[in-house]
Amino acid sequence: MNVIIIEDEKPSARRLQRMLGTLEIETNTMLHSVEEAIAWFKKNTHPDLIFLDIQLSDGLSFEIFDTLEINSAVIFTTAYDEYALQAFKLNSIDYLLKPIDEVDLAKAVAKFKLRLPSQQPVMIDFNDIKSMLVNPLDRTYKKRFSVKVGQHLKLIATEDIECFYSENKGTYAYTNDGRNYLLDVSLDQLEPDLDPTMFFRVSRKFYINVNAIKDMISYTNSRLQIKLNTFMEHEVIVARERVKDFKDWLE
Repeated sequence: MNVIIIEDEKPSARRLQRMLGTLEIETNTMLHSVEEAIAWFKKNTHPDLIFLDIQLSDGLSFEIFDTLEINSAVIFTTAYDEYALQAFKLNSIDYLLKPIDEVDLAKAVAKFKLRLPSQQPVMIDFNDIKSMLVNPLDRTYKKRFSVKVGQHLKLIATEDIECFYSENKGTYAYTNDGRNYLLDVSLDQLEPDLDPTMFFRVSRKFYINVNAIKDMISYTNSRLQIKLNTFMEHEVIVARERVKDFKDWLE
């Protein structure tokens, strides 16, 4: 069985590779961008199964399918649940939300193996799709984060955090008293812990708190610049592909 991983976060790709290894599935090919994936598919035999992140460093992975005809089965691995309906228009086996649960991964692989003898697409109706997604109203979100300060642990109320951001392979929480705290998780891993009515991921680098927004300014290439109450260490820019969703989120 030929299996590949397309995931721009290399630590996440390696973690998935290890998890698949425990299921006795070997993955020797890992691709990290839309451009790299398209070039690879043009030169290589298409795999039986693709583990596919949706938001890659240079765009949405759906662009791969817009460019090439790919008949491989796909298991989506993403931090975003808003693409589920679009994903299931493709040869989708399952839609796994990050951080990926080992049991859910094993079930998705088992579902793929069931279709191997006939190689016929698995028919999934809308009720199946809904059952795979977690209703945000049913989720519980972190009220506080525990961070290490020297030899001490400090509790930070989530509502006091203006933004989460990544820098130099680290993830930081910036609080409204002007302090930065290093976290031991990635931005992708934060997704299930953050209330989507309070926090929005404006780019690959930033989650911002709606209550910390001081100003919004038109920016180049149809983007938006966000001014937060006290955070001034970096420009906070809403990525062009996120602007519409961001505006909808504000309403």
